[in-house]
Amino acid sequence: MSTAGSPRYPRRRARTAALLTATTLLAGCAGAGDLAGGDGRTRLTVAIVSNPQMQDAIALSPRFEEEFPDVDLEFVSLAENEARAKITASVATGGGEYDVVMVSNYETKMWAENGWLTNLQPSIDASPEYDHDDFIPTVRESLSYQDDMYSVPFYGESSFLAYRADLFEEAGLEMPARPTWHEIAEFAEILKAPEEGRVGICLRGLAGWGENLAPLNSVINTFGGRWYDEEWNAQLTSPEVREAVQFYVDLVREHGQPGAATSGYSDCITRYSQGQAAMWYDASAMVASVENPADSLIVGESGYAPAPVVDTDTSGWLFTWALAIPETSEHKDLAWEFVSWMTDKDYQRMVGEEFGWPRVPPGARESTYEIPEYAAEAEAYAEPTLNALASADELDPSVSPVPYEGVQFLRIPEFQDLGTRVGQQISAAIAGSVTVDEALEQAQRYAETVGQTYQK
Repeated sequence: MSTAGSPRYPRRRARTAALLTATTLLAGCAGAGDLAGGDGRTRLTVAIVSNPQMQDAIALSPRFEEEFPDVDLEFVSLAENEARAKITASVATGGGEYDVVMVSNYETKMWAENGWLTNLQPSIDASPEYDHDDFIPTVRESLSYQDDMYSVPFYGESSFLAYRADLFEEAGLEMPARPTWHEIAEFAEILKAPEEGRVGICLRGLAGWGENLAPLNSVINTFGGRWYDEEWNAQLTSPEVREAVQFYVDLVREHGQPGAATSGYSDCITRYSQGQAAMWYDASAMVASVENPADSLIVGESGYAPAPVVDTDTSGWLFTWALAIPETSEHKDLAWEFVSWMTDKDYQRMVGEEFGWPRVPPGARESTYEIPEYAAEAEAYAEPTLNALASADELDPSVSPVPYEGVQFLRIPEFQDLGTRVGQQISAAIAGSVTVDEALEQAQRYAETVGQTYQK
């Protein structure tokens, strides 16, 4: 259903004039509003990750251009790894290719501290109807530096366990309200059915700091492990980390999917949605596919439990894709107009009415869960999602204190490379080409090299 020009979205036009006359509120605004050519038109170049929900935004973008007829949007849509590399290179070197970039809570604080991103707080404060207090608190805080927001969330996620409630019922099993990882291992052994093409659990094994290390780090944390102690001494060969990694590797090798060493998020979402796994621990954003009839054979058959624990009260991670404006943009005022359009409350309803409520970007705004149509659609997973997001703790992720922030990542610049190298070692252990001890000994050496730079 088309909603362009609908009276449901009257606020956008009402505030446009005020915002365009308040461009001095944007920090470092030299050149903002320069024209792309002699025809009086302005081109905004937007670099985003080519995930399905971002593709929905591209499909809806003509509605923004209807509101701003002198603006031409140019999207650079890239796979996640490529997007991170190109956006990082551009922003870090002041390349100026992009007016809007998609970043996460991993980059935002570091890049804000480096002076690479525009402080969005003045524009937010000048737009009370934008209602940044509606952002889920943990998500908002993860995108803030010195109490100001430098990016705004498009969607947010934590992690939880999806499980086939129908299979549990058939087997006479009951998922605990707060499951432990050892209970999950027992369930996986009981529920796997190779003769029916079903594994007990799907877990990421594909190497990458944003792939296998995302779930594994949350396991390490709840087993009491950490990457570094408070003096930046590497801890990847500690007993706690060894136990956690051995548990993860054994679980996926004994009860997980075939070819797990090269299986990531995309493979697991396909396997679980097609009924080929009894459980899946991963990002809460999975529900957009698991509960979508167009993608899933098991709609309505899943339950959702908190991230399993061992020695911590919670263990879910926190991640958000967000939009930011590089300091080098010459069109900061119009860039903010687009950023706020794509992250506004109205956008959520627009997506639901155009593409269906399962496609609404979750985990960014509390009001999303108050939309009656979305609340009805999300009945099975809304509360688990919000609880997971609320309990994620980037500052205190493990049992012992740590000198870094982050649950599934370490918010240090070196982690992209360090995490990828360590992820490769874990993937090799899952494949059986090295032992867990051998993998962690090599990982420890990588981590020691990075840790030493923080000890100087």
